[in-house]
Amino acid sequence: MSTTLAYLKEWQEALQIEIHYLKKYGSTKYYLKNGQLLSSADSYPYYFETNVSIKIPPGSQIRLEWGNVKIDGRMLSSEGKNVIVALEQSIGDLVGEAVLFHDPWELLDELQLRLEEIEKSKRKLGRIKRLMNPDMGIKHPVHIIKNNVHELILRSKYNPVTYVWGPPGTGKTYTLARVAANKYFKEKRVLILSHSNQAVDVLLAEISTFIKKRNKFQEGHVIRYGSQTGGDLLKHESLTTAQLLEKKEPSLAKEKEQLIEEKQHLKNDLTSSFSKRDSDQLLDIEKKLTRLLEKIRQKEIQFVKDAYVIGTTLAKAATDPTIYEHQFDVVIIDEASMCYVPQAAFAATLAKHSIICGDFKQLPPIASSRHELVNKWLKEDIFYCANVAHTIEHGQLHPHLMLLKEQRRMHPDISAFTNKYIYRSLVGDHESVLKNRNEIVEKAPFPNRAAILVDTSSTGEYCINERTSKSRMNIWQLLLSFQLIHEAYKAGARSIGYVSPYRVQAQLMDSLLTDFYEVEKQTANIIAATVHKLQGSERDVIIFDTVDSYPEQRAGMLITGKESERLINVAITRTKGKFIHISNNTYIHQHVYGNKTIKQLVTHQEKEDQTVFMNEIGTWIKNQHERLQWMHARKLERVFDDMKKAQKSIVISLPAHTVLTEQWLEKLTEMRNIVTVISDKQYSFQPKKQIEQSIPFPFILIDHRYFWLGLPLEGSKNISPPFVAARLDSVFFAEQFLGKLPIDFI
Repeated sequence: MSTTLAYLKEWQEALQIEIHYLKKYGSTKYYLKNGQLLSSADSYPYYFETNVSIKIPPGSQIRLEWGNVKIDGRMLSSEGKNVIVALEQSIGDLVGEAVLFHDPWELLDELQLRLEEIEKSKRKLGRIKRLMNPDMGIKHPVHIIKNNVHELILRSKYNPVTYVWGPPGTGKTYTLARVAANKYFKEKRVLILSHSNQAVDVLLAEISTFIKKRNKFQEGHVIRYGSQTGGDLLKHESLTTAQLLEKKEPSLAKEKEQLIEEKQHLKNDLTSSFSKRDSDQLLDIEKKLTRLLEKIRQKEIQFVKDAYVIGTTLAKAATDPTIYEHQFDVVIIDEASMCYVPQAAFAATLAKHSIICGDFKQLPPIASSRHELVNKWLKEDIFYCANVAHTIEHGQLHPHLMLLKEQRRMHPDISAFTNKYIYRSLVGDHESVLKNRNEIVEKAPFPNRAAILVDTSSTGEYCINERTSKSRMNIWQLLLSFQLIHEAYKAGARSIGYVSPYRVQAQLMDSLLTDFYEVEKQTANIIAATVHKLQGSERDVIIFDTVDSYPEQRAGMLITGKESERLINVAITRTKGKFIHISNNTYIHQHVYGNKTIKQLVTHQEKEDQTVFMNEIGTWIKNQHERLQWMHARKLERVFDDMKKAQKSIVISLPAHTVLTEQWLEKLTEMRNIVTVISDKQYSFQPKKQIEQSIPFPFILIDHRYFWLGLPLEGSKNISPPFVAARLDSVFFAEQFLGKLPIDFI
């Protein structure tokens, strides 16, 4: 057991380093306003309003900063856009503004405690040893295997640990659900765990559906414990503890609902007025609710004890004795490649048999500290740390690694790249996938094409770093991507994802969608996100914007670094029917080595004749949005008309190489009293203001509303016909854009 104890020691040290880092740098920050002291009788409870909905569990440790004062406390409640916190000291009766910090390290603290407890149990130490060193011979009968489900049932019956490699679309949820159901039919206790609520919900819903089809579902035998994301899960009757409570203890459920309703009414009253009576009533309700929630918790504990299949998160399992103080027959960890190794090890101690399922070719766990132990144990997944993934490099599968080999998600033109370059030809396409995706492929943009490479070479130099975070953004590719979303939506697509490696680019797209497509976002399934946030989901159409381009001289680490293969793999494999890749191919070929996945992707798409060049832009833009217009950059009547109508301001970016024509000089001279120039070069006209810095591309912003990109054309570098400019009408986007520019703009 000495090796296992060494693991535990290193895991505890890695967790402690990460906790220390998070305490110093990593707290989640929330802004509070209109604070009111509710009582000074015992602790100091304060009511605050918030700009966004905050979900922090009651009892969680928090820190409040008010001016130079820092006070510890705990969360009493957080529903909607308001919170009640209990502080260790008073900061006055009324507090205009404050900042609340909630520390994610609390969960790691609890995990450390669980690891300490493991040291005292030989049985649990033995389970960790088998997890981390699965070198024992396989015990399941191989000759009778019928299919994937049957193989996993056999493996998980005869072997203490089974690793399942589930590439995207290969039926991971389908397989795990049927294996869990098989254990359920045999009255085995199964614990379903994952790092995300969504993954737990999806798997529990699939298990429930399958058991019901067999007419063997019994109320209370399959339980979703803890918070859930809702959606499809709530369609399954009596699956959550809340649903069971309503059925079995309706009086408790009704009392809870009434108290929450009363509390919300009082909170609304506090928003408009404040009285001692209201605050006393609110505190009284909080006390009643606390007592009631404890009664409900006892009922929920009993629900869990009576269940055979329990689903919850890894965090909940490590913090709630209802889970970690009990033993199970089988534990299934879904999306295990995204959880910390110590989390997976702790989970494996809870059952006789463990199924560890994930895809080590997708994104690994995320940790903040850069310490070597954190890199070793919190930033790498269990498949590599247990040495079951390394054999893939030699074209072999570890004896305890089971591969799901057929993907049923992506059109074959999309999967062709990932099957060959990411999964080393170990994964193939199911025969049904071509037929099932044709309806998506047939639609615009680019009808009857499943994989498309939109090449933005020779359109200018638009890639810059955001002012504060230094995350990269590319406004030209952003607007092209929005046009593609618009074209897809107009053609009937209702499941669209925009994905970028860079957070600021994803945020700008989300701003555009919120401003232009708010209704469509609500009625359709449209999302803009980083690759990390999109992992675990899928869309009919995916637009992958790589952002990197000129004038940057080095491609970003997100598309060339150690984890870039995984990131690009996730971006591609979210797609069902149409994958549109936005890339400056010239830049990629000049600035990225040939062995990098992004270069391989571009080269593959070019060889497969999937490229759409910018001289074809007029052929695929069919539906101009009324607030985003594309036009020839040599035709200046429209932009000059906008400038003539300007009421307050014209901001114009003139890169260093700009040589203005007489036509532009005349117009800017005419309007100079409201013109602000961004340029480190002097011009003959005298603007109202000049910011002596430089942006590499030209743009014009009129009245902080009308945004022209690509004009004056004379300011564009590395550009060739067709000369295209874009006009965007958005106050919201203009504010976002100006705030992110890397200049001292006021």
